[in-house]
Amino acid sequence: MAPALTHPPGAAFLDDHASKPILDAASYYGGGDVYSRSRTYSHSQLHGYNPKKQPAFQEDWHSRPRRMSHDEKTVSGPPRRFLIDVEETIRVVLEQEDTDGDFQISITDAGPKMMALGTATSNGFKTFDIRGTYMLSNLLQELALARDHNRKRIVLDEARLTENPVDRLSRMIKHSFWHSLTRRIDGDGLEIITADPKNRTGRVNPRIYVPHGEPAMAEYYRKVAKEKPHMNLDVQVLPAKPDDPLFVKSLNSKPGLLALAMNEVDDGVGGKTLKGIPFIVPGARFNELYNWDSYFIALGLLVDGQVSMAKGMVEHFIFEIKHYGKILNGSRSYYLCRTQPPFLTDMALQIYNQLDRSDVDANRDWLKRAIQAAIKEYHTIWVAEPRMDPKTGLSRYRPDGLGIPPETEATHFTHILEPYAEKHGLSVLEFSEKYNDGILKEPELDEYFLHDRSVRESGHDTTYRFEKRCANLGTIDLQCLLYKYEVDIGTAIREVFDDELDLEEDFPLAPFPPSVEAYASPKRESSKSRMQNSEEWFERAEFRKKMIDKYLWNESKSLYFDYDTVAEKQILYESVTAFWALWAGCASEEQCWKLVSRSLKKFEVLGGLVSGTEESRGKISLDRPNRQWDYPPPHQIMTWVGLERYGYLEEAQRLSYRFLYMMTTAFVDFNGVVPEKFDAVKLSHLVDAEYGNQGIDFKMVPREGFGWMNSAYQVGLSFLTSHMRRAVAACTSPEVFFGAGVSGVSGESTLLTNNLPPSDPLGLAMENLDL
Repeated sequence: MAPALTHPPGAAFLDDHASKPILDAASYYGGGDVYSRSRTYSHSQLHGYNPKKQPAFQEDWHSRPRRMSHDEKTVSGPPRRFLIDVEETIRVVLEQEDTDGDFQISITDAGPKMMALGTATSNGFKTFDIRGTYMLSNLLQELALARDHNRKRIVLDEARLTENPVDRLSRMIKHSFWHSLTRRIDGDGLEIITADPKNRTGRVNPRIYVPHGEPAMAEYYRKVAKEKPHMNLDVQVLPAKPDDPLFVKSLNSKPGLLALAMNEVDDGVGGKTLKGIPFIVPGARFNELYNWDSYFIALGLLVDGQVSMAKGMVEHFIFEIKHYGKILNGSRSYYLCRTQPPFLTDMALQIYNQLDRSDVDANRDWLKRAIQAAIKEYHTIWVAEPRMDPKTGLSRYRPDGLGIPPETEATHFTHILEPYAEKHGLSVLEFSEKYNDGILKEPELDEYFLHDRSVRESGHDTTYRFEKRCANLGTIDLQCLLYKYEVDIGTAIREVFDDELDLEEDFPLAPFPPSVEAYASPKRESSKSRMQNSEEWFERAEFRKKMIDKYLWNESKSLYFDYDTVAEKQILYESVTAFWALWAGCASEEQCWKLVSRSLKKFEVLGGLVSGTEESRGKISLDRPNRQWDYPPPHQIMTWVGLERYGYLEEAQRLSYRFLYMMTTAFVDFNGVVPEKFDAVKLSHLVDAEYGNQGIDFKMVPREGFGWMNSAYQVGLSFLTSHMRRAVAACTSPEVFFGAGVSGVSGESTLLTNNLPPSDPLGLAMENLDL
């Protein structure tokens, strides 16, 4: 007689549940363990599939029989499902397939890339082989997610292992990555966000700086510190002028997080309390709110329908302008003197256009606050000295600050400091301390760090384009962003605010048009100038366009270049940011045509666009290492949008296809990786540039990707036709896709065969591993 079947109370049975659709991990694995009622098979598998098979290594793996008639068929039956013991299968997968020990299954692993899983309908008695890097890495990811939900055994749909990679990555970004990158600065979120990998002081206790004029916020954090003594939270209140360079330098030995915007909510016991507004961080070592990262992240959030999250990030920028005087490079104390590229107006208008139309007045009031904040930032930061060059009317990245930037790696400036240390007979560490304290004066070093801080403010840290000259440059990208500010502000005033916007906050207004004389003795008519109208802003935009054409456009080279306001000449370093002129709309139709027909080919490679040309960058050597911004992150999105704006949709689609192909092949071949940056020439995320790459060091399953790369994928998909999307999912190389003359997509004539090496992902990966 067969033994009695015993199951835990309330057990779920396999035959009671149909296959689940592709869902997020919480929905899919949120239930309990699943059992089978079957009496047909071995008593040892009474409570579900529990494999104890040894991994097959080396010469043994290929003795596995080919698929035969005993394998399950799904031609007319239900979709295949597997009954899996989570911990044991994780052990087997890693032992057999993870030959380099990094807890990932990638094409560089030397395992057999084949594993038998017991089928659910046979209670694990019959098996089916899953094969290849992609299916095995998906299996490892699914097992890790099941472990997260405390599952001991699962019924796993084969569809989760064979899921279309484009659909899978897009789904993971929308339902998982954004959530993992979400932070809040309040009692519930402080422990996660106060951890700062860039802190080199040796102090690990968290510190938060609260702006002057926010007593309720300071009291809130003191209460949190009292209620959570294990945190050892240090709460400090900033002075009224928190960006004084001497004061900011004094904080280098005691860095901390900067408080951001909060909402007043019910505390559940009849009173009120504060709650941090959530936001998205870039990821990995960048665990705070960053300026221009947030713009690109917001674009992805809007594609994914997360309007309120994007709106909250604008709230933080309004708060930063009010309390810290600018949108900060990042929300840490060492960034108080430094801003980043201005994107606030476009970010606010895109969000405004997607707000719920049920409360028009509230939407209008919100946009008014955002536009007023942008106007203040524009006047007090971007067209004020020292960032404004009154002689040309061009704006520059030129932040205040003293000493050595404290957020860099300890050895980052060693090669710069060594000659000065030797000159004074000191070690590099001793010289650094004396230089930072102002005991030793080195004007040339002051100049170097002025340019270095400017590079960091530009967001392009670091690149040979800006080295030792950034603070003097009127860059094409900054002029385009400010032209967009001027047009956006004028458009909002005219279309939303009936051509009148009264500035509620008092701050100095920069003279217009800018000139040396105007800045020497600016005339302000406060009563008249406080009321803003669209005409003034459109005049500012027209003036900036003329300056861009005069100083930055190079007719003979059909490209925009940066202008050195001190040397009074164009810097002929070819940068893909020239195409930001299309995004901003400040290029003429003829200039656009020349950019596309004559200059685009300089930057287009197999994986999309590179940031600059090799001719401009120069050769890389041991004495001249790679700079990370000679690789491409978000320039891609700006160029796609700009090309579409001027009617070059096919070019935008081709470039987005290239970039998404590069991201998808990395995702398929390297365990779901979504990194900070790529080498777009070699189609590799294994880049050897400065501090390496972020977002690649994870165990078994990617948790967060990387902020702007997540967005680039979601935004890029919106440019693709359904046919192109299917081709990307099949990892069809751009050489094949465009070279075959695909119907509806031109571009064969613009294929840059001299820039496009043969695409062999495994070979490229192995080549990079040899580095």
